[in-house]
Amino acid sequence: MLLAAGAAAAADVPALVERVGTTGFVQMEAESFKQLSPRQQALAYWLSQASIAIDPIIYDQNSFYGLRQKRLLEEILTHAKGVEPGALRRITEFAKLFWANRGNHNEMTAQKFLPGCAYEQFKAAALAAFRNGALRRADYGLSPIGSEAEMDRELEALRPSLFDAAFQPSITAKSPQGDLDILQASANNFYYGLRMADLKNYHDAHPLNSRLTRSDSGKLVEEVYRAGTPEGKVPPGRYAGFLKKANDCLEKARADAEPGQERVLAGLIRYYQTGDPADWMRFGVDWVQNNPPVDFANGFIEVYRDARAAKGTSQSFVSITDQKVTGAMIKLAANAQYFENKAPWAQQYKNQQVKPPVVKAVETVVETGDFHVTTIGDNLPNEAEIHEKYGTKNFLFTGSARTLRQATGEGPLDEFAASPEEIAICRKYGEEAADLMTALHEVIGHGSGKLNPKLQGGAEPYLKEYFSTLEEARADLMALWNVSDPKLRELGLVSGPDVGQAMYYAAARVALTQLQRIPKGDTIEEDHQRNRQLIVNYIMDKTGAIQKVSRNGKTYLLLKDFDKMKQGVGMLLAELMRIKAEGDYAAIRALVDKYGVHFDPALRDQVIARYKKLDVPTYWCGINADLTPKFDGAGKVTAAAISYPRDYGKQQLGYAAMYGVQ
Repeated sequence: MLLAAGAAAAADVPALVERVGTTGFVQMEAESFKQLSPRQQALAYWLSQASIAIDPIIYDQNSFYGLRQKRLLEEILTHAKGVEPGALRRITEFAKLFWANRGNHNEMTAQKFLPGCAYEQFKAAALAAFRNGALRRADYGLSPIGSEAEMDRELEALRPSLFDAAFQPSITAKSPQGDLDILQASANNFYYGLRMADLKNYHDAHPLNSRLTRSDSGKLVEEVYRAGTPEGKVPPGRYAGFLKKANDCLEKARADAEPGQERVLAGLIRYYQTGDPADWMRFGVDWVQNNPPVDFANGFIEVYRDARAAKGTSQSFVSITDQKVTGAMIKLAANAQYFENKAPWAQQYKNQQVKPPVVKAVETVVETGDFHVTTIGDNLPNEAEIHEKYGTKNFLFTGSARTLRQATGEGPLDEFAASPEEIAICRKYGEEAADLMTALHEVIGHGSGKLNPKLQGGAEPYLKEYFSTLEEARADLMALWNVSDPKLRELGLVSGPDVGQAMYYAAARVALTQLQRIPKGDTIEEDHQRNRQLIVNYIMDKTGAIQKVSRNGKTYLLLKDFDKMKQGVGMLLAELMRIKAEGDYAAIRALVDKYGVHFDPALRDQVIARYKKLDVPTYWCGINADLTPKFDGAGKVTAAAISYPRDYGKQQLGYAAMYGVQ
């Protein structure tokens, strides 16, 4: 069995700490931290501080109003004397959801949510906080508010963004309604005052780390995210204050870095100073070849939030390697060429020089920015040029997977499985199948295949807003295609054929259960959700292996034929690889729009009602571990202690104090 045998025992305390509506807050644990040396603990501390330092950036990226909203909420909560208790409770609940989603759009559905109190109550609370001394400093680099008249103007300016459901209703709109294009309909802050037509034939010089807008003369301008170089040759840019603070922490981390990691940290510091994509590539090359026990990701990395699939969101995590489980993943990575050769796509798209990826099972001590507890696998870096020459680094987040399984329980399986056989197999092998799905997805999925040489710079510029959906579907399909390969049994990575059946059952069922996370509308915007819907609907249409059935007023997705489903998996996988390799925008648009975007809202309402009876959270937010530094007489951090706080609001206000909120 790939992972279940190596998983740490569940903690005595429940993983679920609290709930706010449909969101569950779960405690993340990293027991592997205790195996670190004092020097490694100090390294983890400074890397965690660097993660916290960049956290505010995502709020501004997600919304033009995000940082101002964040400051206002935090100032109300830290200056709450005299605020009406009922209003304070509802504002506190809204603030927790706001932090959990890095703004007031759900991180999974991209849809907006509102405070549970009336605007008048919110305004009264904000004015009370102001009279208690709130908003008098330049927190997050924002201008102080000096009078109640200024406070009134700030509240009115933020009112539509906080209280009007129709104002910027979606953070990312890849299938917008009405006359707006994908940029105009998206609330995110990657493009200011621009339409898609304005970007025709425009090529970003800083595709990941800039906001695009117009100068006073009307010329397109990239506002580059950078701290500036110490000698002043490269001036500071957007987010300079946050990046400078992160660099201060990264510089201190260098003193405790592992061999080779000091160079990695120096490269990231340089990139944050210059904002130069070439520096990001140099950092990525060094980072992917470095495999220390205390590892991290920190940067402008994923493009899911950008409807145009170009701009990267700020995210970070700090991880500790889970040595027991990592050994199994290393076996899988060592056979990456075998699985590439067995892929069902055309020979010209097969990579004959697969470099085994760096693989590791990890527990995280901190996750910030656009990184969430629901991410249980990650394959980095994203740049195709690095993949082809240096390989990838694959993380399997065993702590996250373990925590979410414990918090969810087996109620959803019993409710949505289409047959007693499905329940029995998934109860016995579902955990193993889920872990194996993640490992195959990350280790042999994302790094597989070869592009037509004509696609300079990767497939992203060609496939645009559909690239991420394609790539996530391709990786899932690689897992489904290979799970029945006897090689996995030979390597000791799977306990038997029933694991593959459990994986197929889960892949079919998720197209139904994921509808619970889309409470409004009839379209799917999030790429991972689109990918799963695409796979199931395609297989239903092309092979009939999956059938929608109804019993006693409930709908199920019945998997009738495993062989036919694998046939459909191979057909779709081969076509997605061709599309990616050739940059065939028209083909991927047709596939995703037909199979991955639309759903029956009546079916969604049924699913939500069934989940409501189960009383299981729909969305999840992780509470990070806290690292407390230990100092020597000279003030240097020599070690750190780990603890597990169960007060999410207190932790977030602690993070805010780094930028003056207190």
